[in-house]
Amino acid sequence: MKTGFKAFLERKNIVFSAKRYGIDALGAMAQGLFCSLLIGTIIKTLGQQIGVQYLTDIGTYAMAVSGPAMAIAIGYALQAPPMVLFSLAAVGWAANAEGGAGGPLAVLIIAIIAAEFGKAVSKETKVDLLVTPGVTIIIGVALAKLIAPPIGTAANAFGIMIDNATKLQPFWMGIAVSVLVGIALTLPISSAAICAVLGLTGLAGGAAVAGCCAQMIGFAVMSFKENRWGGLVSQGIGTSMLQMPNIIKNPKIWIPPIVASAITGPIATCVFGLQMNGAPINSGMGTCGLCGQIGVVTGWVTPSEAAVARGAAAIAPTASDWIGLILICFVLPAVLCPIFAALLKKIGWIKDGDMTLS
Repeated sequence: MKTGFKAFLERKNIVFSAKRYGIDALGAMAQGLFCSLLIGTIIKTLGQQIGVQYLTDIGTYAMAVSGPAMAIAIGYALQAPPMVLFSLAAVGWAANAEGGAGGPLAVLIIAIIAAEFGKAVSKETKVDLLVTPGVTIIIGVALAKLIAPPIGTAANAFGIMIDNATKLQPFWMGIAVSVLVGIALTLPISSAAICAVLGLTGLAGGAAVAGCCAQMIGFAVMSFKENRWGGLVSQGIGTSMLQMPNIIKNPKIWIPPIVASAITGPIATCVFGLQMNGAPINSGMGTCGLCGQIGVVTGWVTPSEAAVARGAAAIAPTASDWIGLILICFVLPAVLCPIFAALLKKIGWIKDGDMTLS
């Protein structure tokens, strides 16, 4: 029978593990981010494009609660009791607001710590109604004031470094950013959150868009035989993360979209100069709700504050800009991935049914 501190942690369901914090919590944060900032961005952009203020207002409200949504989602993944879960709304708001460019990363770190402390004291006293939310909120908001600003500064500096490196080495950085962000999109983590954390705009943002589209459109098209129209839609404008169980069974099915992203990334940066000057979060969205493309288009006309801070300016898009966007986001992934998949099927690395969605 376990005694002492280990027994206490087990009783409180506090588990220090890379899976719980790096996969469960981060994956849940991605859902919270989607249910607030991402869907809000889609609705707001739609309202702006068709001139419906009501939709613009709805989107604005949804975007405003991204911090609480992410923190509560993290608490849910950590199996926090209700009093802790509800208290995380204040923690998420503070961490996101204080974190600036690194808001999502600050929320992830701070919400995890606050949730675990809240769980530790939950139902341990006769005044639980005061102690549990008090401890959760005080620790969370105090950490937000203390460490969120430096996190934001570091994240912004790292994003600028990536953006500058992409400008100096558009070919090699185009490959690296496209491949890595694309892989992140399919993994059970949030490529959108990563791009938001790093403030990826400009050429780096364009390469990130290319990588995400290679994964989503690539899997959607090359698995069409198995998944038909439902799979085309769910992966093409939903998420390629649906393929993760199949990737675990046969990692080789991941080769075509990864190779495609290594091709489309430098084409985006070197040939078309594709830049994401919309909100940085759109850089990690790919074709999910067409957010990546919406971000590029709105960035042409009205660059985001993050992009303007790095020297972006409004442009009048040319035919080349539109052609590049369509080729990078849709045409090339839809052509390249099935070709690569066919080659791998010939050598027996991929078999029919390997990409069937459950």
